[in-house]
Amino acid sequence: MSELLENPDFFLLDQELSAEETALRDRVRAYGREHVLPTINEAWEAGEHPLPVFKGLADLGIVGTFIEGYGCPGLSRQAAGLVAREMGRIDGSVNTFFGVHSNLCMGSIYMLGNEEQRQRWLPTMARIEKTGAFALTEPTHGSDSVSLETSARRDGDHWVLNGHKRWIGNGHAADVIVLYARDEADGQVKCFVVEKQEDGEYPQGYRPEVIAGKIGKRAINQADIVIEDLRIADENRLENCHSFKDVNKVLKATRGGASWEAVGHGMAAFEIAANYALEREQFGMPIANYQLVQERLATMLSDLTSLQLMCTRMAQLQESDQLTDAMASLVKMTTSRKALDMCRTARDMLGGNGLLLENHIGRHLTDMEVVSTYEGTDSVQALIVGRAITGVSAFTRSRR
Repeated sequence: MSELLENPDFFLLDQELSAEETALRDRVRAYGREHVLPTINEAWEAGEHPLPVFKGLADLGIVGTFIEGYGCPGLSRQAAGLVAREMGRIDGSVNTFFGVHSNLCMGSIYMLGNEEQRQRWLPTMARIEKTGAFALTEPTHGSDSVSLETSARRDGDHWVLNGHKRWIGNGHAADVIVLYARDEADGQVKCFVVEKQEDGEYPQGYRPEVIAGKIGKRAINQADIVIEDLRIADENRLENCHSFKDVNKVLKATRGGASWEAVGHGMAAFEIAANYALEREQFGMPIANYQLVQERLATMLSDLTSLQLMCTRMAQLQESDQLTDAMASLVKMTTSRKALDMCRTARDMLGGNGLLLENHIGRHLTDMEVVSTYEGTDSVQALIVGRAITGVSAFTRSRR
């Protein structure tokens, strides 16, 4: 029983991991327990960016995940998923920083940049000497980011950008920001790299402001960014980004990270609830003795095991290039819904104690609300699955 509470892997899926994958899992797990967990509640409550914790990830051999070369590990989909799972099991904010920096920003440069651009940015980012951000979404274009309105106009050997980005993780502090904008000449989406200047300031025309008042993932700051006549040298345009189809290549390569993170939050919820049930006494006995509590724990473990199986199969399909958009959406929809429900159940089982940060479940619950929202809400994911079922798109219907 104690082993299940330490590592809730009821169907022994981790037994299928290679020695390298097991070592990777254990490294990330140990870092989370030793360096993240002791300080994360304080940073979360203050809404602060725990930069030393973020930078410490460079020593784990994980930065760059699927990227090969340039100081990156070239991880398999399963291994990359394990990283997201173990981070989510400890804290969602740290996982979001890692996903934005390592997967979306570095992934954009790797997949859409030329060799000179990869050499220019990726090695220092792999060491987290420079941090990254991924500026795609806008105030009026979240789920439909394909319709982004930020514009780019060619002016000699520079581009002039204008627009507005929102919910950009690390967008207020990153040294390297990949920013997507629509070319006024051909109407296609292009990708540009914004860099801090030598004085540590952003170039004129890039004005980020931290979004205050969040209820989840408070230890990673998101920025609202006004872009006004921002001049970017053509050498900072990623030359292999010609349209939104190329943006989708990056999104497809990094797809699945949110689902694996949800599994991590679900594991944490189960562990917290089960341990609390064995320790908490009411009416003269541990609450684990009550049938209702045992039924809830069994349901949580059932849901968790189904999520672990789904993500494991998703990684296998990714490796063989068989994962479709609808498959990925089904996994995201299911993991988000079930992990969020697990966190709610665990929070309820802890009663008033579940409202205290020191017991961690409240942080996991609100962080899961964020996971359910970003990279497409579960409702949007359901429409993608629905389109695969019926052949009818619910996105293009006009209002009556």
